[in-house]
Amino acid sequence: MGHLSAIAGAVGFAFSTAHWWGGIVAAVGIIGNHFADCIDGRHARATDQCRNGGELLDHFTDPISFAYWMVGLAVACGRLDLGLVAVIVLMAMAVLTNLRAKLTGEFTLASFGPTEFKTLLAVLGITLASTVVLAPAASTNVCLIGFVSLTLVGVIMLPVQLYRSIREVNRCGTQPDTSEWETSRSARSQ
Repeated sequence: MGHLSAIAGAVGFAFSTAHWWGGIVAAVGIIGNHFADCIDGRHARATDQCRNGGELLDHFTDPISFAYWMVGLAVACGRLDLGLVAVIVLMAMAVLTNLRAKLTGEFTLASFGPTEFKTLLAVLGITLASTVVLAPAASTNVCLIGFVSLTLVGVIMLPVQLYRSIREVNRCGTQPDTSEWETSRSARSQ
């Protein structure tokens, strides 16, 4: 359900500069995704159904959901180039977060994390819905300003988080893996 909500949010964003309902659908899709994301883990823990596969699926689909929204905004603004930058930064943050968790054995989020980002995206959706009703000619510019601002936050945060993560894994991480890499070909020859 959460993933379907994310897709609905992306479609809403894609139509958000042309139709008043687009921003509303985007906000509802983002909120629905967040609600489902909060419930699944809590439900699994409460019913003793926690599985590694469930955690993997959760951390796999979360960045994809954000990528959908970035693409939806890029379509709405007519700036697929900016969408590529946003998706690349987003995926880099997701990889960094997951690698840091693997190396430290602890999954921690930054002070400005997915919940805060989803909140800003939902507010942007509602703002776009209002703009289409009140000042339709300004909707693409409002979308572009919001999208550029969110992307800049990511571009600035990525090197900061990279620096902090390197320090954290050097301080708290497990011993580095210094074993030789085995390929499937070398494993078969032995």
